[in-house]
Order: sequence, then structure tokens, then C-alpha cells
Amino acid sequence: MNEDLQKRIEQAMRNPQNVGELADADSVGTVGNSDCGEMLRLWVKFKEQNGKKVIDRATFQSFGCETAIAVASLATELIRGKTAEEALALKTQDLAGELGPLPPMKIHCAQLVEGALRAALEPAGKSSPLPPTSDHIQAARSNLLDNFAKPKQGKITFLPESENH
Repeated sequence: MNEDLQKRIEQAMRNPQNVGELADADSVGTVGNSDCGEMLRLWVKFKEQNGKKVIDRATFQSFGCETAIAVASLATELIRGKTAEEALALKTQDLAGELGPLPPMKIHCAQLVEGALRAALEPAGKSSPLPPTSDHIQAARSNLLDNFAKPKQGKITFLPESENH
């Protein structure tokens, strides 16, 4: 990894944004990468704005490397104010935002974030977010490690194996 990218990651890690559970989330997405043991959960809360349902807030928790945490931090800021469809239109490289292009060995970090976003906004292959249910709210309130160890609801999506890991 080049020195410039490492500095940008370190800067993002000094003050990560939107870390933690979002108790009143409208949807939650969890993904894991069995190759490296990384897991990420993303909570999304919507609001009505100009007659559209847009993302008001997104938060995350991660068991992952610094790059995955930096990308998740940037992505939760990037998707604010977007509709689910607009957020889903973002590509892996878009989610890395100001980090810039990631080297091949770190692309899986952005893919982890993209997978969590898709899991939150496209449950069961649908194009609309999950409506809030008591199960989803309970999952959001539970400890992330407990949910990874003993999921109470929903699904954990494992990303396909990558050549770079």
C-alpha cells in the first residue's frame, strides 16, 4: 500500500464518523468475509425530505482492518441525504470516497462496506429497504459480537472469496 493512501487511512481512523449502533434504525445489514474474518454491520435510518424517503443517518460497527473502518466511516457520510436507490447505485470505488483508489489487496474492504449497504437496503433481493420490525430494532440494540456469535434474526451475507486475500 502506498504511503499517501496509508496517511489518508490513518487520518480517517483518527476521527471515524458514525461508529456504533443505531437503536431506531429502519434497516440493518450484516456481512462477513470468511477469508479474513472481517465482519461489518450497517444501520440505516430514513426520513421524509421533499416528498422522498432519504437516508437520514447511517452508522456501523466493524470487526475489520483499518481500511474497512475508514471506508465505512466515509461511506456513512456519503450516503446521507440519498434515497436507497441512489445509495445502491454507488460502486465500490465510490464508497472509498476521499481515500481514492484502493490497491487490489484492499478492495475487499470497500466490498465489505458495499455488501453491508446492499444487505441493509436490498433484503431478500428486494429493491426497497426493510420496514422496521421489533426483530430488527432488537438486533440493532444487541451487542454486535453477540449477534455475530448467535444471530437472532436476519441473515449474515458472506462475500465471495477473493483472489487477493
